[in-house]
Amino acid sequence: MTESRPRALFSFGTLLDPRVQTAIFGRIVPTTAASLAGHTTRPLAITDESVIATSGHDVHLTLERKLGGTVEGAILRLTDQELAAADDYEVDGYARRRVLLTSGETAWAYLDARPLRSAARIVIVGDSIPYGRCDPQGGWAAHLAATHIAANETEHRVFNLAIPGSTLADVAEQTPPLLPPRHPDTLIVAAGINDSAVPLAASDTARDSLPHITDHLDSLAATAHRHNARIVIVGPAWLDQTRLGDFEGLRFTTARALKLRATLLTWCEDNHIDYLDMWEPLRDQPHLLVDGLHPNPEGHKELFRHLSALNC
Repeated sequence: MTESRPRALFSFGTLLDPRVQTAIFGRIVPTTAASLAGHTTRPLAITDESVIATSGHDVHLTLERKLGGTVEGAILRLTDQELAAADDYEVDGYARRRVLLTSGETAWAYLDARPLRSAARIVIVGDSIPYGRCDPQGGWAAHLAATHIAANETEHRVFNLAIPGSTLADVAEQTPPLLPPRHPDTLIVAAGINDSAVPLAASDTARDSLPHITDHLDSLAATAHRHNARIVIVGPAWLDQTRLGDFEGLRFTTARALKLRATLLTWCEDNHIDYLDMWEPLRDQPHLLVDGLHPNPEGHKELFRHLSALNC
């Protein structure tokens, strides 16, 4: 996922103020009018005294998703050093992510650092765990859907399209035609644990590799971007290797799951993608797993509580 220079940054707030630009970049940056569809804005309280001193305001704006909405702003074209300075200026409540402008141009923008807090229409893709296997209530994804929709029954939607047994290759192939009729603004990808499994007869080389994981993630990120949807990667949950048997000729191990977790996290950090780590909530709690891999109903509730804490 490469970019051209200079870096395009879409701004709709204080970064358009010449005084702020001079303080941060040492110059007034020429701007080009631009707009961002599928969004609205809401106020964000600022407590960082240095940011308040620079902007002159203790309330800034942040983006929120709204089907049919449009935010007017402008593009600033910055050097790498200036983009880093903008990162330093923005408080922890913001995260720099890619957006697709109304013009079709890709740009950076500062979004809510907690990706599900600003979401409206969420699509979930993945394997048996987000599907809710072993939980008659539908697992953590169903708990998320109930809470999210209850917050705004008119505009909020959650579409759980997870399929048990899916790999990231399956998800990357199946997802593109599923998105257009659902108009998602957020794509949650909760998959990959099946990619960490190895056939019992696999060679030592195969056991040490996680082939094509990043290729599939790149494909999913491109799919989300075409719909101006924010992609969120949900990492694997802890598994109890001592209770895991062989699943149809496959073997799951803690080492492979941790390698998958590290691969996902590194890719997300390198590409400014949101990563929600789900490893710790079930760690060393085998009673929350049915078979060493799939959470039981209480395990799913624990995963949902953790997910909620990351996005409140």
